[in-house]
Amino acid sequence: MGDGEQQKMMWSRETIPRVMKIVGARLHQRDLVSLLLVSPWIHRALVSYSSLWLVLDFREKNKAGERLIAALSLPRYQHLKEINLEFAQDVEDRHLEVLRTEFHGTLQNLECLNLNGCQKISDKGIEAITSCCPKLKIFSIYWNVRVTDVGINHMVENCKHISDLNLSGCKNVSDKSMQLIANNYPELTSLNLTRCIKLTDVGLQQILLKCSLLQTLNLYALSSFTDKAYRTISNLPHLRFLDLCGSQLLSDEGLTCIAKCKDLVSLNLTWCVRITDVGVIAVAEGCRSLEFLSLFGIIGVTDKCLEVLSSCCSNTLTTLDVNGCIGIKRRSRDELLGLFPYLNCFKVHS
Repeated sequence: MGDGEQQKMMWSRETIPRVMKIVGARLHQRDLVSLLLVSPWIHRALVSYSSLWLVLDFREKNKAGERLIAALSLPRYQHLKEINLEFAQDVEDRHLEVLRTEFHGTLQNLECLNLNGCQKISDKGIEAITSCCPKLKIFSIYWNVRVTDVGINHMVENCKHISDLNLSGCKNVSDKSMQLIANNYPELTSLNLTRCIKLTDVGLQQILLKCSLLQTLNLYALSSFTDKAYRTISNLPHLRFLDLCGSQLLSDEGLTCIAKCKDLVSLNLTWCVRITDVGVIAVAEGCRSLEFLSLFGIIGVTDKCLEVLSSCCSNTLTTLDVNGCIGIKRRSRDELLGLFPYLNCFKVHS
C-alpha cells in the first residue's frame, strides 16, 4: 500500500470521525438524525459518540408519546440526560407507564424533564415517570391542571435532587405540596408558582423558611398572598430574580423587607397597586445591583422614587418600565436616560 493510500485510510478512520463528532455536537437533533441516513459509515461514526445522544426533543411534535417510546428503544439513547416534550401532542399517562415498565434503566441518568403543556398527564403519569428518574434536577410541568398534591408527593418520594421546579399554572396543587417541597428540597434554587391559585401564606412561608438557597422565585398572578408571607422573602439571601406581578396585597412594609435581598437583579412589581415611593426607595437603597425593574401600573409612585433609584442604581439598571405610573412626570425616554444612562428597554408590558 502506497503512502497516498495510507494517508487516505488514516483520514477516513481518524480525521473524518473526529470532524463528524465536532459537527454533530453543533446540530439540532432533527438534523443529526437526518445525517444518520446519509450512509452506513456516517451512521456508525455518529452513533459511536454517546455525547451526541443525550437529548430527546419532541417540542410541539405530534404523536410525541409514541415517538418517545420508539426513540428510547434505540441503543444510542442509553445515556439520556434531557427530554423535552413542551407542548407536544398526544402524550398521555399510558406512554409514561410504558417508560416505567420498559425503559426504567435507560432513564436512570435523566436530569432534565420538560412536560410543559402536556395536559393529558395526571398524577398517575407523574408517578410513572418520576419513578424512573432518581437523578432528576430540573422538572417543569407548566399549565397542567390535572396534577394535584398526590403527584407532587410521588415526585418528592422518587426524585431527591430537584433544584429547579416549574409548577406554573398547576391550579390544583395546594399548601400541602408546598410543605412537601419545602421538606424535601432544601437546595432548591428556582421555583415558579405562577397562578397556583390554591396557595396561601402558610404554604409560601414553608418554602421561604426552608428553601433558603432560592435564587429565582416567580409568584406571578397570585393576588391572595399578604405581607405576612412577603416579609419572609427576606430569608432568601441569594435571591436574584423575583416576579411579584399582580401582588395586590403587597404593601410598602412587605416590600421593605424584600429589599433586604441585596443580590436582587430583577424585580417585577407590575400592578402591585399598594406600593408607594416608600417601598421603591427601600428597594433602591437595599438592592444596588438591580438591572430590571417594572413599576408598570403603580399609581402611588412619583418622581421622588426615581431620583433615589438614580442615585443608587443608575449604573446597573438596563430595563425600567414606569408606564401607567401617572404620579411620575419624568417618563419620556430622554428624561429616563438622563437618570439611567444604561437603559435599553423602557417597556416590559403592552
